[in-house]
Amino acid sequence: MDPLFMLLVLVVVLTLVFDFINGFHDSANAIATVVSTRVLTPFVAVVYAGILNFIGALMGTEVAATIGSGLVDVGTVTLHTILCTVLAAIIWNLITWYKGLPTSSSHAIIGALLGAAWFSSTATSGHENIHFGKLFEKVIIPMLTSPVLGVVLGFVVMTLLTWLIYKMSPARVSKVFGKMQILSAGFMAVTHGLNDAQKSMGIIALALIVVYPQDAFMVPLWVKIACALAMGAGTMMGGWKIIHTLGSKMIKLQPVHGFAAETTASVIIGGASFMGIPVSTTQVITTSIMGVGATKRLSAVRWGVVGNIVWAWVLTIPMTFTFAGVLMMIYKTLFGV
Repeated sequence: MDPLFMLLVLVVVLTLVFDFINGFHDSANAIATVVSTRVLTPFVAVVYAGILNFIGALMGTEVAATIGSGLVDVGTVTLHTILCTVLAAIIWNLITWYKGLPTSSSHAIIGALLGAAWFSSTATSGHENIHFGKLFEKVIIPMLTSPVLGVVLGFVVMTLLTWLIYKMSPARVSKVFGKMQILSAGFMAVTHGLNDAQKSMGIIALALIVVYPQDAFMVPLWVKIACALAMGAGTMMGGWKIIHTLGSKMIKLQPVHGFAAETTASVIIGGASFMGIPVSTTQVITTSIMGVGATKRLSAVRWGVVGNIVWAWVLTIPMTFTFAGVLMMIYKTLFGV
């Protein structure tokens, strides 16, 4: 069998493994609040989120195009580059899952792609392999603004809800928003699949372009379905350590708070997805929870836990860049590519 084709198969399989781990790692994004408020049982919540993640993953390819063709020079990318990219992202996701930290799988795959691309070619300088304009427009600026937007909109939405429900009894509020939170959690799951599964689609589509060059970037239907299935299956497995961190360690949530946080995050993530911006769904839901929690009082948010999460965010791109760069150099040394 052709060695190049076998390497392509390996890259596709590992990317689907990353997609599965992404769903497993980020399942908390969609269901942490609905589980912690006891609106749904954990089993029902993960199945519900898994199905809706699958549906969301089939709804667009704008983010996939950004990942697959917008951030690095495709001409300098090889299958070896993509292999090191996916391995570095998997390693980081497993480390942060083990520590129970809700880091960004989006930033993990982006940082790894940049690191592998930087060290992939001996014919050009590393910085020439990266499209810095697109990187700032689609990654760096949204990485800085989306958390701020999450906090601000979460605070505003929860404040408006507080004005609307202040005459309702606590029991009535919990009953009404317990039902509404099922809808908001579903909306969150759909937008999570829409944004996050596309990153794996972009990586596989990039690998296909490397082996089978084509004029226009496109994501084949089988890639969409495979990534959607992997994301959905991973979400159904659930990452309980991270669910615990988001759903109860950071702040104690009631159904109305969960509804406000999920609605806020879903609007931000959905909008970013249709603009082709690969935002961190983890950052957005986490900061939305912070904004919602701050309406109670600032001390209601456990800022020590928040600090650990923020450090993990800050480190994700540089760490995965480094992991991928080291893997790329080792690979080139061992195999002379």
